[in-house]
Amino acid sequence: MSNRKSELETLRADLKARLAKYEAHQHRQDGALEKDSEEQAVQTQNDEVVDSLETETRIELAQIERALERLANGLGDECESCGEEIDPRRLQVLPYTTVCVKCADE
Repeated sequence: MSNRKSELETLRADLKARLAKYEAHQHRQDGALEKDSEEQAVQTQNDEVVDSLETETRIELAQIERALERLANGLGDECESCGEEIDPRRLQVLPYTTVCVKCADE
């Protein structure tokens, strides 16, 4: 279980670093929009992609935080929906999952 915890902590650190880059991009820390309108259009389109990536990253980070919390409470291998043990193979693929395959499919 501690291997899963360290994997989750590594994923959490990676996601936090990614979020910092997305936030820097959104705050234009690398410079203001270009004066050229075509270039501005490309930059605005890039902003939309970064917004989407940031949202996905925040969702994944919340899942990781939830999984770490459950691990800390001794519930990390237990499905939070039905209470059955989550298949270890599922946890290898999705270390941040908190539900078994059956409950995830429902």
